[in-house]
Amino acid sequence: MRVAIGSKNPAKINAVKNVFKDEIISVDAESGVSEQPMSDEETIKGAINRAIQAAELGEAEIGIGLEGGVQQTPYGLMLCNWGALAARGMEPIVAGGARIPLPEEIAVQLLNGAELGPVMDEYAKKQNVRKNEGAVGIFTNGQINRSEMFAHVMKLLAGQYEYQIGQVKKTV
Repeated sequence: MRVAIGSKNPAKINAVKNVFKDEIISVDAESGVSEQPMSDEETIKGAINRAIQAAELGEAEIGIGLEGGVQQTPYGLMLCNWGALAARGMEPIVAGGARIPLPEEIAVQLLNGAELGPVMDEYAKKQNVRKNEGAVGIFTNGQINRSEMFAHVMKLLAGQYEYQIGQVKKTV
């Protein structure tokens, strides 16, 4: 089976490789949402758009879209991450992952229109935080990194897919 991920980001690609042992290809897929998704809805939409495009562009049986964003809550601006799996003949499957509040100094910048990736590079005095440990890695003191965070979402997606395929086989 061929699985295409709609990203060239190594953290996302590794998350897919940790779950699917099939042929994995990465393609550039557009999220169709803002560079910094500011809600669960926008982040989910970006993941679904990437998954559908990945399947088409990669000529794959399964397309995966992984999207990071933020969600405003009464407890602060939360880091969020969503994934989608698109397979032929099925509605896209979605799953979300871990959430942690962002420090106020980061949240203020995002609420003023900045994108998390560059803000984190500046904050951590590193380059390409989004392709490595991610904000979650910085703010959990390395207890979990971005790839591990997305691997959890990938397991949720794969499990739902396997369940749905099993249900289809039972009715045939």
